[in-house]
Amino acid sequence: MEQRVSLITIGVEDLETAAVFYEKLGWQRVESPDGVIAFDLIGQTLGLYPLAALADEMGVDVATLGRGAMTLSHNCRAKDDVAALIDQAERAGAEVLKPASDVFWGGHHGYFRAPDQTIWEIAFNPFSTLAADGSFRWNGY
Repeated sequence: MEQRVSLITIGVEDLETAAVFYEKLGWQRVESPDGVIAFDLIGQTLGLYPLAALADEMGVDVATLGRGAMTLSHNCRAKDDVAALIDQAERAGAEVLKPASDVFWGGHHGYFRAPDQTIWEIAFNPFSTLAADGSFRWNGY
């Protein structure tokens, strides 16, 4: 696994209220599909996602996530890399929450919980390919 965090996803109860907070800090939204709000950072993206939808996507009860739930996302260069990295994480002691699978918007991802309880998403996004240096930009810009 390359040493990189590509996408920070924060599970929030009120998507619009959370977005307005970041906008009040001077952040600007970037174009995103419905149901997610994204802000490009320097080399990463911060994504806001409904907490209940995040729990459902992972296949866990929303109560297990608590407040301030988030995932650290590592984007891969190829779709096949997702399952390989999730398998590697499991061998290293992680709990697989969701095996690698296709996503409704055209990507491919899975989730694991690290021994320290941090939840990671391993993903391939064909619309946000990685640069040669591994940097990630929402929508590939």
